[in-house]
Amino acid sequence: MTKEMLVQINGCKLYAKLVGENHEKPTVVMDAGYGDFSKAWDSVIEDLSMLSNVLIYDRAGLGKSETSSNPRTSGEMVKELKELLIETDINPPYILVGHSFGGVNLRMFATEYQNEVCGLVLIDSTPEDYRERFFPTMSEDFQQAYNKQFIYEGNYDEFMESLKQLKDTRLKLNVPLIVLSAGKKAHYSKESQELWNEMQKEILEISYVGELVIAENSAHYIQNDEPEVVVSAVKKLIDSV
Repeated sequence: MTKEMLVQINGCKLYAKLVGENHEKPTVVMDAGYGDFSKAWDSVIEDLSMLSNVLIYDRAGLGKSETSSNPRTSGEMVKELKELLIETDINPPYILVGHSFGGVNLRMFATEYQNEVCGLVLIDSTPEDYRERFFPTMSEDFQQAYNKQFIYEGNYDEFMESLKQLKDTRLKLNVPLIVLSAGKKAHYSKESQELWNEMQKEILEISYVGELVIAENSAHYIQNDEPEVVVSAVKKLIDSV
C-alpha cells in the first residue's frame, strides 16, 4: 500500500505518504533533519514498510508541502504533526523515528503524547545543550558554515528556541528509547567525536528503558551510511510491543 496525501493543516497543505501492508503493528512516524524532507528516508523506507505501516511527511515549506506563516519552532511542528495524524486517521500507538532536528521534534511529541507512543528512535539527534556544550569545541569554519545553514525553514533564532523548548519540556519518559550515534562524523576531531558520543549517550537519561548504538561507519546520515542499523532499531521496538 502506498497512499500520498496533501492535508490542510493550520492554513497550509502538508504532504504525507503512508506506505506498508501491516495494520496490526504500531505505525512508524518519521521526521527528517533540518531542511530535509521525506526523501531523506529513501534508503530505509522499503525495508521499514515490510515491518509495519510507515508515515513520512514534509514539514511546512519543504518538499511538496506549502509554506506556513506560523513560527518554525518545534512546539509548532509538534502541533502540526499531531493534527496531520488526526486528519489522516492514523491512530496510535506510534513508533517515532527522528533524525537530527527531527529528533528534537519527536522527543517533544513523545513528551506531549506519552500515552500514544510505544517507542522512540533518535538518529544522531540534536541535544538540547548543543549550542552551549558542543558547538564551542568545533573549528571556526565549522561554526560559520553551521550558522549559515538556517535558510530552509526556521531561522537561527527559531532553531535555538526549539532547543529551549526541548529543555523546558524535558520529562522522564515511560517509552522505550534507542539512540543511534554517528561514530564517524565528518570534520570532527577525536575529542569532538568522543564528546558527541557522550552527549548522545546522555539522551538515554530521558527514558526508563534506553539503549545506545554507535554506528561506527556512519557520518551524520546514518540512514544512508548504515541503513541496516536504523531498520534493526525500529524492528527491535516493533518486536517488543
